[in-house]
Parts: sequence; structure tokens; C-alpha cells
Amino acid sequence: MGVVVSVTDLTTAAGWMAGLAIAALVFAGWRKNARAIPRTPRTSPKLRRERVPIGIAESTVPLYKPPHPLRRLWAAIASTGLGIIIGVVTAIVIAFGSAYVVITLTDLLKS
Repeated sequence: MGVVVSVTDLTTAAGWMAGLAIAALVFAGWRKNARAIPRTPRTSPKLRRERVPIGIAESTVPLYKPPHPLRRLWAAIASTGLGIIIGVVTAIVIAFGSAYVVITLTDLLKS
């Protein structure tokens, strides 16, 4: 039961682990890395089917029109109301939770 690890032992072990991890990363990456540009083929290219261009359909879209001021007002009122309701519900939940914790702890202290 009396296993004690000093800070010095823990620091030394952590240093060894970090050093070994760095050495493993260096040795793992020592090989030749992958080429960024593929080599040019020395043989004739393989026969492939002909490339057919894909058609692109172009269509005009209507320009952006900002929403009506009443719609903006309604969005502001609705988001404010939702924020207030969510805040009230969150405050009630936190208040009941903290009251429960305080009551439970004071009952434990009394007994």
C-alpha cells in the first residue's frame, strides 16, 4: 500500500517517454518520402476511352432582395422572446438544482 513516486521519478520517466517517442518518429520518417509529382511514364500511355466533355447548364438567377422590414421586426421579436424563455427555463433549472444540493448537504451536516 505504501507505493510512493516522487516528482523527480515521474519527471524522469516522462522525459524518457518523450525522448523515445521523438526517436521513434524520427526513425519512422527516415525513409524516402513520397514524391509530390508523379514520374513521367517511359512507355506509351495506356489506351483509354475518349474523354467526352460534360455540358454545363447556365441559368440566370434573380438578384438578392432584402426581406421586408416587418419580417425583420418579427424575426427580432421572436428571437428575443425565445432567448428570454430559454434563459428563464435555464435559471429555474439551475435554481432548483442548487437548492436541492444545499438542502441535501445541510441535512447531511445535521445528522
